[in-house]
Amino acid sequence: MDLYELRQHLDHLITSLIPEERQVLEARLQGLVSAFPFNEYEFILMFLRDRGVISFKDYEALRDNYVSANRYLDLFGLAPRVFGQVWGERHIMDLDPRFQKPDKSLDPGYDGEYDLWIEGAKVEVKSSRAIHAGRSGDLVSRALRFGGDEPFWMNFQQLKLDVCDVFIFVGVWVDKIVYWVMSNEDVKQSAYLSHQHRGGIEYQIGITDKNIREFDRFRVAPERLGDTVLSLVRK
Repeated sequence: MDLYELRQHLDHLITSLIPEERQVLEARLQGLVSAFPFNEYEFILMFLRDRGVISFKDYEALRDNYVSANRYLDLFGLAPRVFGQVWGERHIMDLDPRFQKPDKSLDPGYDGEYDLWIEGAKVEVKSSRAIHAGRSGDLVSRALRFGGDEPFWMNFQQLKLDVCDVFIFVGVWVDKIVYWVMSNEDVKQSAYLSHQHRGGIEYQIGITDKNIREFDRFRVAPERLGDTVLSLVRK
């Protein structure tokens, strides 16, 4: 169940209200002011509970259904910098403690040019979220489930070539996280590598619903990330 399906379900429940109560709810929603975590969905659920349309048991079942299908939805609400740098790097280190934040004690020549270090290998981590390419709104409302038919686009940007040994690309859907590991040479040879800005030194790779299968050979299970990085460096 995604956000669109949740709203459809709530709209169906609203039809159970008598006409006068539906009018009251509509009027309340038109003038509703929201502040996290109190939003339109919370208000509708409380209204339906108060009017006896749903029980607390019904609410719990609906909540469990939605949360289990959207376990990573909260990541779509993070600011870009927090998501890409803070969460992304921390997430990789949590998966394998061999990944460390580099400093001059690990790499005497380190000057902030890459993200993580693992047994001498220099690693750049790039994260992106799968969002509906044809829908407007904020990222949360455009967030997608893995394996759906909707058009999506993830842009892994600010790629600086030849400053790291390996890139880890982290793709986030509301119900799944996918990891691709590419050597610096793999990235340079990718048909989907392009300049981020005309004449600039930074590049980008876009993964979409149309080309995602072409990246399958770089896909790695989370527990294999560290070993895969090291195998690429030691070839």
